[in-house]
Amino acid sequence: MPHGVIQRPDGVYLDASLQGPVFVVAINQIFQAGAFLSGLDYAVFIKALFNIGPPLPPGPPGEALIRIADVVRMFDPQRRALYRAVKMGKEIAEYVFEPLFIEEMVLPDGTVIPERPVKLDFDEFVADMWVKGIRFGIDANNVKAAIAAARGDRSTVARRLEPGKSIDAHVIEVSQDLRRSDAPREKADGRVDLHSFQNRFPQIRKGMRLLKKVPGETGAQGLEMGGTALLPQPPGDLDFRRWVGEGTEIERTPEGEFLVAVEDGFLDVDTKSGKIAVRDKIVSREGVSGRTTGNLALAGAFEEFGDVQEMRAVDGSDITIRGNVFGHINSTGGTIVLGANLVGGSAYNVKGDIRVKGVASGSTLHTRDGEIKIAGRAESCVIVGTRVIIEEASNCEILADEVKIGLAEGCAVAARSVVIESAGPRKQSEMLVLVQVPDMGPINGEIAELNAKIDALEHLRQQFKEEAEQITSIPQVRGYMTLTAQMRKGELTLTPEQAPQLKKMAAAVEPQLKTVGHLLQKMKAAESQQLVRRAQIDELRKQKLAANGLAACKIEMVSGETLVRSMPLKEGAPPASQMAPKDGKAFLRGPHVGYESLFSDSLGSLDWTYSAEPD
Repeated sequence: MPHGVIQRPDGVYLDASLQGPVFVVAINQIFQAGAFLSGLDYAVFIKALFNIGPPLPPGPPGEALIRIADVVRMFDPQRRALYRAVKMGKEIAEYVFEPLFIEEMVLPDGTVIPERPVKLDFDEFVADMWVKGIRFGIDANNVKAAIAAARGDRSTVARRLEPGKSIDAHVIEVSQDLRRSDAPREKADGRVDLHSFQNRFPQIRKGMRLLKKVPGETGAQGLEMGGTALLPQPPGDLDFRRWVGEGTEIERTPEGEFLVAVEDGFLDVDTKSGKIAVRDKIVSREGVSGRTTGNLALAGAFEEFGDVQEMRAVDGSDITIRGNVFGHINSTGGTIVLGANLVGGSAYNVKGDIRVKGVASGSTLHTRDGEIKIAGRAESCVIVGTRVIIEEASNCEILADEVKIGLAEGCAVAARSVVIESAGPRKQSEMLVLVQVPDMGPINGEIAELNAKIDALEHLRQQFKEEAEQITSIPQVRGYMTLTAQMRKGELTLTPEQAPQLKKMAAAVEPQLKTVGHLLQKMKAAESQQLVRRAQIDELRKQKLAANGLAACKIEMVSGETLVRSMPLKEGAPPASQMAPKDGKAFLRGPHVGYESLFSDSLGSLDWTYSAEPD
């Protein structure tokens, strides 16, 4: 027996300590020597030689042997002649099975053995095919069925084994937090909000593993029918770096390569480039609708590249929408940036700017403390903000502290400072500008009241003066006052004999002199109060002067009937920039009693600056 093959009474065995190539050489020697393996277990035979197929059965206890057949027999040349040529293709081999007969034989003793039918044998077939170049891939079931068939036919007797498909390197998710939850959001009171999702934008923690690179796996090798190995296509590799975005990096560990977050933030997957980023703001590219996100209530900054549809609401801070908005944007601060159009919706910012790069139509824009800037056109909108800048506005109600418009048609504007390049009506809507000016009525009333008090004090002072003059005109009083005045000036010196007489005169006029003293004190008090009132008037007049120039209106060109009025801001009343949008239209388009007309014409221009009238 060749090396590695053992013939025992209980069968033909292979030495399991050897490898398949050794068995191939040994089996080839047997078949080439004109022998075959009777009682062949073809599946075990193929597994032992080429390691293809199910696991090998256990050998005899305590022995490393593989039983492949019952016995090695010589291949009768007369029977070998029964086996025809095989047609070998690239992938399959075909054999024509036909009824076979052994020709009539005459024995030496004259006995005649007539022609008789004969069958092929599968074990012999394997040996014959081996010699003809087919060492692997014989379809045992097909061959045995063809041999047993009564009719001949062409049959596929062997197939090559195609190599297994290699698995390319790929990426898998390793964190469940990458997946959003589309379940309805539960409110604080336990009710379910069917218009909002539970967790549309997963939050990522620093150090979290997001993706893992799984190395490629080479497919199993195939075999030609001649036993030659068919190598599989090598698995494709990938550049894991193409997934790295802002806030992520590749971490290489004994467990493999991982994409990890390097900071806390929100997951951002760019579907076009495939990059995964962790940003300090939420980024979405699917748009806002009932199908994608529902209504959004966010804690941080938000950037959306799609459209906001179906009148959905986005609540957050520092909100940027790159697409069109057909819904409501509500921000608690930062800047609202609308990269396209705002149609039939609203944008509200508690404290911050609102910027619209496209068209605003049939919408409400409101910021309590910030600038509203519309780079395109505004149509039929209510706009309320600290400062409003619009390229072109038509049929809008605008309330602000400062307004600057390129072209205004059919708008109603109320502001402290208004600059319009071109203004005019639009269809049935007049062009109206209300310039908010300080209400000087209370100040003028205070000044008038103070002047009245000064006049009253002056009347009292004159009265006190007249009463004092009447008393001092009495001869005894006048004489005593003249005498004491001369003595104070040193013009007169009394002799000792005259002193008692002077005392007697003083005692006689003492009551009148006290009365004159009281009257003089009252005069000084009235004069002092007059000075205080005049100082108060001066301060009020300074306030009036300080208001000069605070309000202004400039219209470079009037094209159609345009009306400009001054609008005094009453004490305690909110300025135009702080009015509620729902009250804006009624206020602007309603009656304006007591407003002063500054301009009313269909042609011309206006350059007016507020100046307080003298009291």
